[in-house]
Amino acid sequence: MSETLTPTSTDYFSAVQAAIADALGIDEAEAVPEATLLGQLGAESIDLLDILFRIERATKVKITVADIAALLQGGIPDEEFGDENEVVNDTGLTHLEKVLPQFDRSQLSEPLTAEGVLGLFTVQNLTDLLTERAAAQHAA
Repeated sequence: MSETLTPTSTDYFSAVQAAIADALGIDEAEAVPEATLLGQLGAESIDLLDILFRIERATKVKITVADIAALLQGGIPDEEFGDENEVVNDTGLTHLEKVLPQFDRSQLSEPLTAEGVLGLFTVQNLTDLLTERAAAQHAA
């Protein structure tokens, strides 16, 4: 019988790591906290859906791609987050620095596009989002 993880559980990382490894067919050791899902681990959009499904099945906590997008954009309207060419502006970059602890705009070698934002999302970011959602669900 599997027990439901508590919001304070450190097992969330292992649940995320296992879901990523299973969905992408990689070794769990490759799904390190700082690895980006779409970049370094090679996940594609359909893989992300598979990962989120596996996480929900393992933890009973539902996270959607829209939840990830909402975290990344923070409710900032598209026209305030980026320009007409979908290049993230100062408002968007400032928000990303708040929600993605690893993000450092000074490390950007070229303008960040809206499409590139999801590429910044790491295993740790997903674990943090899961932990936050689980705590909210547990408190409800």
